[in-house]
Amino acid sequence: MDRAPQPPLRTSPWEGLIHGGWHTWFGSVAGVVMLTALAFPLAAVLVWAIGRRRGLPVALADVGMVYGTVPFVWVTLLPGYRAGAEPGRVSLVPFRDLIAIAESSAAVGQIGGNLLVLAALGFFAPMRFRALASVPRILALAAGCSIVIETAQYVLRLDRVSSIDDVLLNAVGAALAAAASRRWWECSGSVTSATAAVARTG
Repeated sequence: MDRAPQPPLRTSPWEGLIHGGWHTWFGSVAGVVMLTALAFPLAAVLVWAIGRRRGLPVALADVGMVYGTVPFVWVTLLPGYRAGAEPGRVSLVPFRDLIAIAESSAAVGQIGGNLLVLAALGFFAPMRFRALASVPRILALAAGCSIVIETAQYVLRLDRVSSIDDVLLNAVGAALAAAASRRWWECSGSVTSATAAVARTG
């Protein structure tokens, strides 16, 4: 769930971005946040370009799933300070790590971050794919995706703990997001129907 304890930073992560190299941009949380912000105009252009050909709902769903998911997955795969030197660690007891985090000062960030990892996928996927227009299906899909992420953390020896609680939080976050977008995908039956309508009129 967390990286291993890290030595204190002598400078802020934002100062590191200014003076650091490519690794600082691509290998730190601050770098990922900045790159995500810088990519927003590109995402907007993609929505416009795809929307002209396939309709705005399809464009928003496609770009939203990618733009809202990739940065969070990227952060979960950032290596810790002893990546490669420490064997992978696994925590398979449900709620053990969650309780420990809830009692720490980092509870809001850790729990909130894990809920958001696959939230964009959960929000947009039911709108894009009729087969996924169901909260239980999104829950199952997110759980499967999260298991892949946790397995990658273990196999790649990223100095992280592969925790069942991460899987639970990721899946619940996606399911909550799917429930939040339910009014749109229930009314439209998913934007694939809108795509077909655009194709017929075009």
